[in-house]
Amino acid sequence: MSALDTDLQTATPIERIRYLMARLREPEVGCPWDAKQTYRTIAPFTIEEAYEVADAIERHDLEHLREELGDLLFQVIFYCQMAEEEQRFDLDAVARGLEQKLVRRHPHVFPLGTLESRIKPGQQAEEQQIKSNWDAIKQQEKAEKKALPDSVLDEVPASMSPLRRAQKMQAVVAKKGFDWDDPLRVLENLHEEIGELQLEVKEKAPVDKIADELGDVLFCCVNLARHYKLDAEMVMTKVNQKFERRFRALEHALRQQGITLDEATLEQMEAEWQAAKKQETPRG
Repeated sequence: MSALDTDLQTATPIERIRYLMARLREPEVGCPWDAKQTYRTIAPFTIEEAYEVADAIERHDLEHLREELGDLLFQVIFYCQMAEEEQRFDLDAVARGLEQKLVRRHPHVFPLGTLESRIKPGQQAEEQQIKSNWDAIKQQEKAEKKALPDSVLDEVPASMSPLRRAQKMQAVVAKKGFDWDDPLRVLENLHEEIGELQLEVKEKAPVDKIADELGDVLFCCVNLARHYKLDAEMVMTKVNQKFERRFRALEHALRQQGITLDEATLEQMEAEWQAAKKQETPRG
């Protein structure tokens, strides 16, 4: 049944949103912008909405999180509506596939492979065993989709943000034993990479060479974050927030003195920057 055939008087909230999306996509009487969108044009908005969800969580703004989750859900509805128009799949098919996947990947919770099955008290597996089972099941699923992958890195989406993709690639090869066994080794490697970058800078190397060495430094930083089970993107998000917080304080302090950023000297800005750092709590 098409979403446009929904009885709005008895419809659930999800059904009403599906109806709304179908109406927006109607070629002649819908929204011109929504009607002309494609999977490719919507994808950047999906990434942006996911970041806004993460940002709301980082700021502990749960009221805003509810709104952002709605925006992210709408992205899923949007894709499903486009697929339904092409008679490929719909939201129900996506939900059924998700249910089957989650049940399949959690045999320690659903021992018979059905949503209705239950484990007995005391049968819960250890966390490490659960992770091992999860990885094994995922590998089996991938093997069924592609009999002979060209590389273990095939499972890392090329569309991931650079920091997240670097961390994911490192995690994938680490499972095959290609990894340092101690964070200190990673730190030593980071110092080596910084030394190589410093040498190129001192020798006034071409900018593409500087970029190459700088990339090695960034990649190594991501690896260090991974060894401490930190999400490199969230680490970067937090430092961005810290910089913004301090620079806003700098701007405010200068404004209180009747000085604009264009008028301020570097020494004045540096003084206010240091003052902002000192005023922060230990969390900064």
